[in-house]
This record gives sequence, C-alpha cells and structure tokens, in this order.
Amino acid sequence: MNIQWFPGHMAKTRRLISENLKLVDVVIELLDARIPISSKNPEIDELVKNKPRVVVLNKSDLADEKVSKEWSKWYNSQGYANIFIDAIKGKGINELKAKLRDIMSEKIEREKQKGRLFRPIRTMVVGVPNVGKSSFINKIAGKASAVTGDKPGVTRGKQWIRINEEIELLDTPGILWPKFDDMQIGLNLAYTGAIKDDIMDTVEVASELLKHLSLSYPQNIKDRFKLADLEDKSGDELLRIAGKNRGCIISGGEIDLTRISAIVLDEFRGGKIGRVSLERPNIV
Repeated sequence: MNIQWFPGHMAKTRRLISENLKLVDVVIELLDARIPISSKNPEIDELVKNKPRVVVLNKSDLADEKVSKEWSKWYNSQGYANIFIDAIKGKGINELKAKLRDIMSEKIEREKQKGRLFRPIRTMVVGVPNVGKSSFINKIAGKASAVTGDKPGVTRGKQWIRINEEIELLDTPGILWPKFDDMQIGLNLAYTGAIKDDIMDTVEVASELLKHLSLSYPQNIKDRFKLADLEDKSGDELLRIAGKNRGCIISGGEIDLTRISAIVLDEFRGGKIGRVSLERPNIV
C-alpha cells in the first residue's frame, strides 16, 4: 500500500512559511505525541533553520505516558525545548507561554536596557494536518480564533492572532511533504487521521493497525474487541474477528469490513482503545 497525499495548497504553505519566517521570533513545531517521528515534517528543519523553536507534542492524553516521558528525556538530551499538551483540555498551555517568555527573556532585557518597549513575542505554529493545530490555537488564545474541524486540511490561509499582551501567533495551514520515503510513516499518519480516509484503503489501514497493536499493546485490543487469541493472526484475521464480535455482519453472513474498519480507526483516534504510542525514541 502506497500512501501519499500532497494537495497543491501545501506547496503554497511551504512558501508561506519561508516568506513569513523573518517576522517571527519563535517557531512552535506542533507534533502528535503518539507519533513524534512520523508527524515531524522533515522540511521544517530546512525552512526554520536556526530560528528558536519549541517542540509541542499535542494529544498527550492519547499517548502512553511512559513513552512520552522517554520522548521528553530524548528531546532534552538533544537540546530541544519540549512541552506535552492536551489542546482540548488546555493541559500544558500555561507552561508553553512561560517557555516562550523564557526563550525571549534575554532579548527583552536587552531592549529594556536600550530604553525600548519590547513588542509582543511573535510566534509561528507549524505542523502536519489534523495534529490539532486549530484546537491548540483556540485554547492558547482563549477564544475560537481559528477554524476547527476533525478532517485534515481545514486551515487554508495565514492569520495573525493576539494571544495576550505578550504573545502574538501566526497560524499557517497544515503541511505534509511530497513523498514519504518510509511506508510506516504514511501508515502512522493514516492511523492518526493526518491523511484523508477517502484517498486510501481503510480496510488495509485498519488491518495494519490491529496487527501493529497486537504486538505493542495486545491487551488493549483484546479488551476492546474481545479478541481471545492474537498469536499468529494476520491483521486481516484480527479485523474479521473484531467485526464478527461487534456485529458488523452483512447479508450472507459476511463481515462488513468497511464498517469495522471505520470503527477501529475512529476508536483508536478517539483514545477508546487506550493510551497508545506508536513510536519510541530509541528507534530514532
């Protein structure tokens, strides 16, 4: 299965980020805490270059807490400021605001010594589609400033948003990259909803997800889909058993694979399968 998705507006977004970077003090790189590797656009490093950056890992409430602690330790060892947040409930937002002030504290102090009133800290938020960027912006701004949606690619243009008297934020649309060299990256983005379901085979994606979880979080899917035995089962077999257990049956006794696939993906994305991380820092 070859998953690729690069709509034309994403090339425009790349130019938008590059052209507006000179207006920004700090870049907020928003990642999915469940897939920090796969949700990191490799082109961002080249675009941002040496601009100060904070790595913000959203959807931390859906990720495995133990694995998230490993990631935090890894980012610290690499010299990256990092904060795990839940943009829906607001967890970590105040910590992020404090981190932005801390990063800019020396520059603010220099401006004060010169007798200048420092303008608000200007930030830019970048990230792949459906990483929760609009929800994050609305929460940090304290009002519904950005358009939100549960489908990737909702935000299309740039907009400046005043967070408070100290911080301004430039929102940009979600941006993927033209080609995924590693097929697992495409799958991870598909699992989490960063790629539109209607451009891929959701049955195959759901099968691959169940196979992955049977190896990394076996008890979670046993409990959720009443799977008694996972040993030597293919993803397709697991999906069929889950479909039967959930009553996804069509005429003739066949399993409705489309329906059970939608259920598996929806329940994974909504955290109903449990707190799951698909990537660990020791494979970086």
